[in-house]
Amino acid sequence: MLIYKIFRRPEWDAFRTAGETLGAPVDLADGFIHFSTAEQVTETAAKHFATESDLVLVAFRAGDLGTDLRWEPSRGGALFPHLYRPLSISEVVWDKSLPLGATGHIFPEGML
Repeated sequence: MLIYKIFRRPEWDAFRTAGETLGAPVDLADGFIHFSTAEQVTETAAKHFATESDLVLVAFRAGDLGTDLRWEPSRGGALFPHLYRPLSISEVVWDKSLPLGATGHIFPEGML
């Protein structure tokens, strides 16, 4: 199963340069890296990145992240994947730009 992380371009660039990340400021504040499933990611983009256009959508295999990936209740009690360790660039399956269109973010074809 693929899970997704939305990065702002500078966060993504820093991750690629460093080879690992503890996430965005919200992740650092919460003590874990936030992810979304395919069913959750459009709402995540709308709620947390509504007006941001220079974003990168990054896919990871949930099974590759080990036991530090936990499924915990969040919005409306839905279980969201949270990672309690640094994320390595070697764990990236793919990355794609996530532009902002007239009616919201434009997700890669066939992803949703």
